[in-house]
Amino acid sequence: MKQTPVVLASGNKGKLRELQDALADSGLVLKPQSEFAVPDAIEDKPTFIENALIKARHAAELTGLPAIADDSGLVVPALGGAPGIYSARYSGGGDQANIDKLLATMSGLEEQDRAAYFFCVLVFLQSATDPSPIITEGRWYGHIAESPSGDDGFGYDPIFRVGDDTVTAAQLTLAEKRAISHRGQAVRQLKDVLGR
Repeated sequence: MKQTPVVLASGNKGKLRELQDALADSGLVLKPQSEFAVPDAIEDKPTFIENALIKARHAAELTGLPAIADDSGLVVPALGGAPGIYSARYSGGGDQANIDKLLATMSGLEEQDRAAYFFCVLVFLQSATDPSPIITEGRWYGHIAESPSGDDGFGYDPIFRVGDDTVTAAQLTLAEKRAISHRGQAVRQLKDVLGR
C-alpha cells in the first residue's frame, strides 16, 4: 500500500500514539505537527467539529501536507456537558490537575449522575483549502469513578469506568482501548471512507 505522509494537528503524545497505532495498516504515516515546528492553532469555537477544522486547516497550511485533526473531550451530562471542549484545559494545569478538579466537582454525586462519555471528531483534509473535509466521530459511554485506577492511557482515562464495568480506560491495553473507544470508532469510519 502506498505510504502517504499526513500531519497530525496536535502535539499530544497520547493522541499520536493511539492514532499511529490505529492507522498502522492504512498507509497513512502520521507525523506530529511539532516535527514541522507548527504552533498550536487557536481553538476559539464552541464545538468539537469547528475546532478540529481549525486545527486541520492550520496544520495543512503551514506544512503543505494532508492533515488529520482530532478534537475530543469528556462530557458529563450532570455537569451541563463539562468539561467538554475545555477538557484538556479544564483546570488550567495538566492531566492530574484536570482529574482532581473533576473528582472534586463530582464529589457526592450518586451513581446515576456519574454517567459520562468521551466524544471524538476526526477531520481529514487533503489540503488547507480542501472544500470537502472528511469528518467522522465516535462516542464512548461509561461512568466517572470516585478515584483513579490504572497506569496506561492519558487524560481522564484513569477515572473513566468503561460502560457499566469497574475497569477504567487506563487499565485497558492499547488494542482493547482501540476496539471500543471514541477515537477507535472515528478512525474505523475514516479508514472506511478513505478505502484504506
